[in-house]
Amino acid sequence: MVGHAAQDIGSFIRAQREAAEVSLRQLAERTGVSNPYLSQIERGLRKPSAEVLGQIAKGLRVSAEVLYMRAGILEDNREGTTRDALVTARELTDKQRIVLVEIYDAFIANNGVHAPNGHPDAGDDAASPESVDSAKPDDSAKPVADTAAVPPPRST
Repeated sequence: MVGHAAQDIGSFIRAQREAAEVSLRQLAERTGVSNPYLSQIERGLRKPSAEVLGQIAKGLRVSAEVLYMRAGILEDNREGTTRDALVTARELTDKQRIVLVEIYDAFIANNGVHAPNGHPDAGDDAASPESVDSAKPDDSAKPVADTAAVPPPRST
């Protein structure tokens, strides 16, 4: 056995593959990684390189960053983010996860929310979109475009 980290990443990859309803053979075709090697990774017998993890991430349509963190290649400096939750939501289909992540990223970009370390979820609540939802009743009469937390609408 290679170690605990290899088992963790292997079981995570297997769970993601099964949630996506992708066979080992299909994943091998999508990634260019051999079927036997993928099987060894999933069983914790081999620890994949960052390059192989990247290929697997593309094949499963999940974030390579999530796989790197699970494998211990990339340090996780934060609590789980909304984006990570969307990427790893097992109850959603691949297509649903991809669409939700694209929508989420578009909202974050549109809101101009910047957080420490470049992670939108870790930002100051005073400037977050959530703070607009929790406005005091006396602020409700003001147009949304007048608040500092929301940029003016784009002209089309």
